[in-house]
Amino acid sequence: MKQTDMARRPNILVLMADQLIPQALGAYGNPTVRTPHIDRLADGAVVFDSAYCNSPLCAPSRYVFLSGRLPSAIGGYDNAAELPSAVPTFAHYLRLAGYQTILSGKMHFCGADQLHGFEERLTTDIYPADFGWTPDWTRPEERPSWYHNMSSVRDAGPCLRTNQLDFDEEVVFTAERKLYDLARGRRERPFGFVVSLTHPHDPYAITERYWNRHTDAEVPLPRVTLAPDAMDPHSRRLRHVCAMDEMPLSERQIRNARRAYYGAVAYVDDQIGRLLGVLEETGLAEDTVIVLLSDHGDMLGERGLWYKMSFFESACRIPLIIRAPGWFPAGRVAASVSSMDLLPTLVDFAHDGAAPSWRTPIDGRSLLPHLQRSGGHDEVIGEYLAEGAVAPIVMIRRGRDKFIHSPADPDQLYDLSSDPDELVNRAEQPVVDAVAADTVRRYRAEVEQRWDLTRLHGEVVASQQRRLLVADALRQGRHRPWDFQPFTDAGTSYMRNHLDLDDLEAMARFPRPGAPAH
Repeated sequence: MKQTDMARRPNILVLMADQLIPQALGAYGNPTVRTPHIDRLADGAVVFDSAYCNSPLCAPSRYVFLSGRLPSAIGGYDNAAELPSAVPTFAHYLRLAGYQTILSGKMHFCGADQLHGFEERLTTDIYPADFGWTPDWTRPEERPSWYHNMSSVRDAGPCLRTNQLDFDEEVVFTAERKLYDLARGRRERPFGFVVSLTHPHDPYAITERYWNRHTDAEVPLPRVTLAPDAMDPHSRRLRHVCAMDEMPLSERQIRNARRAYYGAVAYVDDQIGRLLGVLEETGLAEDTVIVLLSDHGDMLGERGLWYKMSFFESACRIPLIIRAPGWFPAGRVAASVSSMDLLPTLVDFAHDGAAPSWRTPIDGRSLLPHLQRSGGHDEVIGEYLAEGAVAPIVMIRRGRDKFIHSPADPDQLYDLSSDPDELVNRAEQPVVDAVAADTVRRYRAEVEQRWDLTRLHGEVVASQQRRLLVADALRQGRHRPWDFQPFTDAGTSYMRNHLDLDDLEAMARFPRPGAPAH
């Protein structure tokens, strides 16, 4: 981004989908999925071909995305962990830089603070804000009722209506209306706006309109199938946690789930198209940086697994597309980056390329060098500290390598250049592969330098036990929810007698009478 151009102080619109894999987008090479709006966005954008989340689960991934810090640094271990109010997010930094910060949709905040730096929140969240989904590593055999199960796959198919459709239609409607309000306002401040959809997250159900966007023949079955006894220990634990072993799935059920997922991706594409259309119609597009990403992926039956919660590619790789018209030329980036890098990147946008002095450590690194084609890092650090694990699981992605380590499990080392399906664990071949043995030694030394996994294990368990106690206590007696309650001031909505009718109508009309249309 050129220094002269950055003085324009761009608006920032972040579009987030839930559980969206890049492999399901035309912009990432899918030959059959229909995502014309995202594809068009990507055509004029910088597309990151090797982007990852840092923790493959909804809340921890979003906390990392917001804070630029790993889960272990902020206590954001799982889907019932609280993001501490004292942890700065990019919404705080943007507000300090003079931005109007807005959130519409899912962010999976747990605890009493449901804003975390956002000045406005337009909807409630689809998920609960309490500690009820806290895992318990001291009881690894116990399977709580709130864990994923396979009903999402067994019952996959077309529908008339779902909870998720209700939510996302509210999210997009409120976001559209807010964009129009911003366009017809005085624009005294640039905006930082996050719109976060819950699709294509399971359950795998979508309306006939989107179910019929693809035929059975256009929806491939999983590339890799593995029997449970051929899986790594964590994968076997995930099969237990998600009740995948209770009943075998038929090919029809698997295909239905994947077809409904493809349909949900097409639904997401249409919603993004609506928002991009508002930007273009109102003239906001030329001054708005657009970031599209997801919080994590979905295994979709690959390797006999569903959902996320592991560091295999389908679970932890994400789409990342950044469009900044007039600032960066379109292109593709091969280096590995992560959603942890978004905070310093967005702050760079807001501060004319000169980020402020950080008052707290930042684990992410700005993507500005990648966007400017002036270099940039090639590294992702990951942590998984939630259900299905019995000890911390950490990941290092660098160059050709992906290294996964946990004190509870054998190491995994994959060469993603020659083995993109992660079928050959080179850490299991030290006798015949001296290079792999040396690589494993180096990565294990790095793990020891980066983490005190014994201490981290103790901190995770202690946090779980505190939250389990609090959750049990708050179920007793009167329930006082933390869930965000959107507020609408009816006294200033539409026509009211204390407002001048002509002024109100003129202000609400876009473009205003006599003004040129965009």
